[in-house]
Amino acid sequence: MNVTVFGATGGIGSQVVDQLRANGHTVTAYVRNPTKVPTTWGNDVTVAVGELNDATTVDRAVQGADAVISALGPSMDRKATGLPLVEGTRNIVDAMQRHGIRRYVGNGTASVLDPRDHPNWQTRMSTFMAKTFLRRAYDELVGMSQIVMHSGLDWTIVRFLGPKDGPARGQLRQGFYGRDKLGFNVTRADIGAFTAAQIDDDRYIGAAPAISN
Repeated sequence: MNVTVFGATGGIGSQVVDQLRANGHTVTAYVRNPTKVPTTWGNDVTVAVGELNDATTVDRAVQGADAVISALGPSMDRKATGLPLVEGTRNIVDAMQRHGIRRYVGNGTASVLDPRDHPNWQTRMSTFMAKTFLRRAYDELVGMSQIVMHSGLDWTIVRFLGPKDGPARGQLRQGFYGRDKLGFNVTRADIGAFTAAQIDDDRYIGAAPAISN
């Protein structure tokens, strides 16, 4: 498939791009800073440069895609202002709807609840900590997810709590908080692999599965 990836040069996004390439997909990477594009991508990846608030450039990057993956995550900088990822996600969803592209895969945390969850210490702690210490990031993450969940698209939001660097372990716990046995930490490599795999899997369409190592 042709897949457009937003947040493609981030810690998870770059892993998503590598997994998509390994799985034989064609990738368009939407990036803000082209100097962060890995040299290992070579000519295999089409790079689209632009800001998320540039609806025209976002539209061009999405046009012709079979699926869209967003590895965007809010800034943890307490000096950051506004909700740029909410506006950006709205631009992405609008472009997908305009071009008839159905499949959307994104990332989230336990602060975003799925109806299948049974709220537990993980969801409560994640929400409390985010609201108390990172309120802007919390508002941005929840705002992004709400746009997607009410979009009418075939969406999946992959949730996790403690992303870590390191090699993929290849074995994941997956399911829903309070219902399935889920841990806290998960490698970014495993997040990237699971996220990329969702475009070939309809098991979690309209759902927000959680994963951990």
